Amino acid sequence: MTNQEWIDRFLQYLRIEKGVAENTIQSYRHDLEMYRTHLADIDLTKVQPANVSGFLKFLYRRKLKPRSATRAFAAVRGLHRFLMLEKVAAENPTVAVEQPRWWKPLPNVLAFEEVDRLLASPDVTTAKGVRDRAMLEVLYATGLRISELIGLTVDGINTEAGFVRCIGKGTKERIVPLGASASAAVLAYLRVRRVRKPTNYLFLNSHGTKMSRMGFWKILRVYGLRAGIKKKLTPHVLRHSFATHLLERGADLRAVQTMLGHSNISTTEIYTHVMRERLKEIYKSYHPRA
Repeated sequence: MTNQEWIDRFLQYLRIEKGVAENTIQSYRHDLEMYRTHLADIDLTKVQPANVSGFLKFLYRRKLKPRSATRAFAAVRGLHRFLMLEKVAAENPTVAVEQPRWWKPLPNVLAFEEVDRLLASPDVTTAKGVRDRAMLEVLYATGLRISELIGLTVDGINTEAGFVRCIGKGTKERIVPLGASASAAVLAYLRVRRVRKPTNYLFLNSHGTKMSRMGFWKILRVYGLRAGIKKKLTPHVLRHSFATHLLERGADLRAVQTMLGHSNISTTEIYTHVMRERLKEIYKSYHPRA
């Protein structure tokens, strides 16, 4: 079997057996294509640690960002694990290679007052404003990813019990609590929601079809300007704000991990760093001997 065939088989394994998100698979495909090109005539089953180290040096020479290099290494490591699983390789050459390290930048977070101004921005005397208010309320109340928000269905949201059911990365389903304010906003939206063609999607655009990612980005940008928010505002900023504000008010890190849909708690721990930085800022601003 050729190197390309093994790569295709590995990606198929990730898609079918592991349920890995398609975006991740496409990123891995790009990384492994670089790896295959770098190896040239070297058989994947015969790769040595020196070959893997050489690939990392190749990435550094291309001035790849540390985060991208880390992802590429993860793809290569997963591929060699797969070859061992298939019993065509006796060892994983990536074990003896130190993986790239990168520092995660602290996420941008809104202050409580900024969130309040943002949520109050839509004109709820119009049907469009009612919809937009509901989307913003749900996003901040649940910390959903943008793809999860626009993928919500009418039967996936329970305003009476106060929760939403969403499909996250790797097609994993999770249940997230929905606060009273967001529930009320959704109920108001359902009263004015107009369906032109049969659809179960909750949030619809002006054509009566599913809201798109770009459509919501434009909506958020407009309300960010209207609310006077100077920071760069993206759907993920509201997700970051959701997590940080919960932790600031005493929420358990494991609970926040579950609500965000993080498979690894180390991903959630970045928000504890945000809290520390904000505490430092407060200390410097108000302590007389700071």
